[in-house]
Amino acid sequence: MIKKTIHQEDITIVNIYAPNIRAPKYIKQTLTGMKGAIDNNATIVGDFSTTVSTMDQSSRQKISKERLDLNYTLDQVDLTDVYRTLYQTRAEYTFFSSTHRTVSMIDYMLGHKQVLTNFRLKLYQVFFIHNSMKLEINNRRKFGKFTNMWKLNNMFLNNQWGKEEIEREIKKYLETNEDGNIWQNLWDVAEAVLREKFITINAYI
Repeated sequence: MIKKTIHQEDITIVNIYAPNIRAPKYIKQTLTGMKGAIDNNATIVGDFSTTVSTMDQSSRQKISKERLDLNYTLDQVDLTDVYRTLYQTRAEYTFFSSTHRTVSMIDYMLGHKQVLTNFRLKLYQVFFIHNSMKLEINNRRKFGKFTNMWKLNNMFLNNQWGKEEIEREIKKYLETNEDGNIWQNLWDVAEAVLREKFITINAYI
């Protein structure tokens, strides 16, 4: 599980890799145990090793009790299958079983029901066993036009505490990362790390 703040908004990303045996029960227990950490900013992604609905498999079998329990759990924590919500009748699959000669959707991206308008999902058929999926979270509706250009506020340099924090960050970064890396790579990464630190301290001040 990763918790991060992007554009001043908290985002939680949970990656699940379920075992092939009793996968629905495993996912249900995992999500139930994390219920307190799953809010409307959470996205659950991963290989579930099972289908969630009968539409997600080429062989139309009845949905098992374990999968019904999983769907009930998803509903209880207000999570829904992003792909199936956006494309209710389209049959797309991510997994091909050479043994059974069947295809199914076992790779999922779940999102909170309240923020589905922020999602845009693409499925790429590029791998033999598992196809890849890409989920874009669109925040432009909230934050307007965003540019990657960032400029240091010179007033920051008058803050003694802020300068000391940056000095500590530089020292910590070099001690952690200067292990024979190419200097240009070290500096490029340092720029990104220090920019994040500048932004964080500036916001705090």
